[in-house]
Amino acid sequence: METHLQGINLATGDLTATLLPAYEEEHEGTGEHHLPIPSYWPLIASVAIFVTFIGLLIINQTPVLALLGALGTLIGIVGWGLEDPQAYAHAETYPGFGVATAEGEVSPLAEAVREQAQEIVDRLVVRGDLAWSAHPVNVEVEQEGVVLALYGKVELEAQKQAIEAEIRKLPHVIDVRNFIIAEDAILNEANRRIAQLQEAGKLEGATDLRVLVENYVLHLYGEVPTRQMKYLLEDELIQIPGVRVVVNHIGLNEDIPGELGRTKGKVGKG
Repeated sequence: METHLQGINLATGDLTATLLPAYEEEHEGTGEHHLPIPSYWPLIASVAIFVTFIGLLIINQTPVLALLGALGTLIGIVGWGLEDPQAYAHAETYPGFGVATAEGEVSPLAEAVREQAQEIVDRLVVRGDLAWSAHPVNVEVEQEGVVLALYGKVELEAQKQAIEAEIRKLPHVIDVRNFIIAEDAILNEANRRIAQLQEAGKLEGATDLRVLVENYVLHLYGEVPTRQMKYLLEDELIQIPGVRVVVNHIGLNEDIPGELGRTKGKVGKG
């Protein structure tokens, strides 16, 4: 079965090719003008002309000085002529290639990349097929250049990694910082910690311990012989990264959900 992961294909030049004309059209007729790029070539040419003049005055004593000055003058003029006078203006009005913007804002290019990344997230998480669950995941610009950060929750570690892999394919993305919480990773870590406590002999007499993870909340079920053991488990599991709340159902004789020990997300059918 083909998923949206296989259907996403973004050309490397699309963002730049579409963004720059749009920006130029937006600012057409605004009366904005930019000075030529700051350059060292006029200074080099001026110094070379001065050296040439001095060399001509004393040409009988040091004819080489006049020749060197003339050569320097020629290099300065040619270098100045070949330089792009609008390079600085382009960098200023079209930031996103490492040029800083106003505090609290991102460049047009970085925002365009973020929107493309959010579209990928929406396809894989919100509007994806039934293999993926529907949870909000947001994309933010962490750093110009472009470094993106992913925040939110999914149910599967595989889904978290798939989202990051697709976003890394976007043009201009140099890094992705993935802070997405995967519920099955929380579940696996909870079971691992319970197993460690059992191996250490700290859960003697505990029976039918189970964990359910949903929306950053970890539900703990089972039976233990003492209150100290009950809260030992709670204190251990609340330390798992991504867990915000532990709901301790131990000893309450509550009905155990049929999905106990699993996240609600499923891969494929069934």
